[in-house]
Amino acid sequence: MSDKPWQRRPSALARQALGLYAALIVYGSWYPFSGWRSLGLGPFDYLNDPLPRYLTAFDVVTNVLGYMPFGALVVLAIYPRRRGASAIALGFALGALLSSVMEAVQTYLPTRVASNLDLTANALGALLGAALMAPATGALLDRGALRRLRFLWLERDAAALVALTGLWPFATMFPAPLLFGIGDWPRVLWLNFDATMQDALLAWTPASWHVAAWPGLLATWMPDDVWEAVVTALNLFAAAALASLPIRPRAPRVRLMLGLIALTLFVKAGATFLQSQSGLAFDWATPGALAGLVAGTVAALLALVLPPTLRATLAACALVLALVCVNLLPVNPYFDVVLADWRQGRYLHFNGLARWLAWTWPYAMLVWLAFSAERAWLTRRRAGR
Repeated sequence: MSDKPWQRRPSALARQALGLYAALIVYGSWYPFSGWRSLGLGPFDYLNDPLPRYLTAFDVVTNVLGYMPFGALVVLAIYPRRRGASAIALGFALGALLSSVMEAVQTYLPTRVASNLDLTANALGALLGAALMAPATGALLDRGALRRLRFLWLERDAAALVALTGLWPFATMFPAPLLFGIGDWPRVLWLNFDATMQDALLAWTPASWHVAAWPGLLATWMPDDVWEAVVTALNLFAAAALASLPIRPRAPRVRLMLGLIALTLFVKAGATFLQSQSGLAFDWATPGALAGLVAGTVAALLALVLPPTLRATLAACALVLALVCVNLLPVNPYFDVVLADWRQGRYLHFNGLARWLAWTWPYAMLVWLAFSAERAWLTRRRAGR
């Protein structure tokens, strides 16, 4: 094993992934962030509670598996400063600390129950994740095939875009009226306003900007299947084109993009099968969705011949157009049946996390695009002086 200093560098991607995963744990543990109250109990009184009377293997295994990636990411994030047993110990300690805080705060949430068993399972998961990752850290980050492929296939300073791209398959899990129709939180927020609030907001805008009649107007332009094909193709093209930006020209870009699309469909089908009470895995595969999949895939592959700047611009335009369609098109009444078939109770954490990802992913990608455009403009400006 080589100890050359240039080979032992911390992984920015691992640190970013750790921060993101910790944020997802916080969201999943405290969702739905409402109804806070005090029952007169101390936040850490749960540590002395007896074991739950009704214990299910599903809950224990879920808690263990949920914290295994956290422990593994801690080991990767602190490398090379900490390695071996000290990295495992720190991964276990941070996992136990995070879980204890999550459980303590749940004391004040009416829909959650603080549990010492959950704390034990979470800490065990962090320990297992750290222990499994510690022996492989050097091979992954310093001298393994993954490191070689990363430098051969990916551009430098692409950690943020790679992380966002890796989240896209999971952002599409939650059911949507249109396949890949994510980012609809503005419409949800608008519908949650009462009529008085809506009228007050509309009063500040010109009459031509009012969107109350737009859904019905847009629906008359094309049939529902065509709209679903358009939304699916726009979102798929945007995600695949953005995923291609950090990939070097000599890398197998076509295979990597097709692999991302295949992974997305696999995750979508798997999540639908697990969450659907009727056991359906492909109820989202409508004729419009399938047509959009083909169109979006072909468009993304053809875009590979374009310069990266133009590819990013087209992806941004596609993402914005898709968001406009998703937030203004009317919702098919059949979608209520799909939501009714979606399990809510047993998978409360999972559903909240999936919904949050579906709401925020397009906007996070647009923020990254804006920062990238600003950085490129400043670079050109400095070069022109």
